[in-house]
Amino acid sequence: MMPTLLIGDFILVNKFTYGVRLPVLHTKIMDVGEPERGDIVVFRYPKNPKLDYIKRIIGLPGDRIAYYGKQVYVNGNRIKLTSLGRYSGVGKGRNMTGAQLMAEDLPGVEHSVLIMRGRVGAEGDFEVPEGHYFVMGDNRDNSNDSRYWGTVPEANLAGKAFFVWMNWDWDNAGIGFNRLGTTIK
Repeated sequence: MMPTLLIGDFILVNKFTYGVRLPVLHTKIMDVGEPERGDIVVFRYPKNPKLDYIKRIIGLPGDRIAYYGKQVYVNGNRIKLTSLGRYSGVGKGRNMTGAQLMAEDLPGVEHSVLIMRGRVGAEGDFEVPEGHYFVMGDNRDNSNDSRYWGTVPEANLAGKAFFVWMNWDWDNAGIGFNRLGTTIK
């Protein structure tokens, strides 16, 4: 999820944003809110529900998502990308130095993404079924996401990430004090 999240970030997740669920069974007992495009969500990986993943929601139920030439399209509309220059990675993420840092403008949510020109990734058209979400990592060319394994069922959503409370990366001198208290958006 670089550049939004860095290696070593410890985050807070609101597990009640999308409803109250019974522990272990993951059955929703009270609806509270619905996921929105641009939300960064923690979910149980559909291929192995024992693993938690974190990605950004790009497609909502009923959407048609396309990804071609490092460009996202939502329902036929190209999502605007603006170059912000070259990315300088830190600590364990320094291997991403030189990637293109881009501002992506999902309707209502502008955020940064990394793109590695010349690196080949999955492309195609994707239909988001009812009750599912299409997710992508912000580090587009280094992300195992819906382009590879499909959509995330609503029942797999664990919560919405909203805050970095600690960053610990020995390759970056230990505690990343500049990351403490960062709001995730």
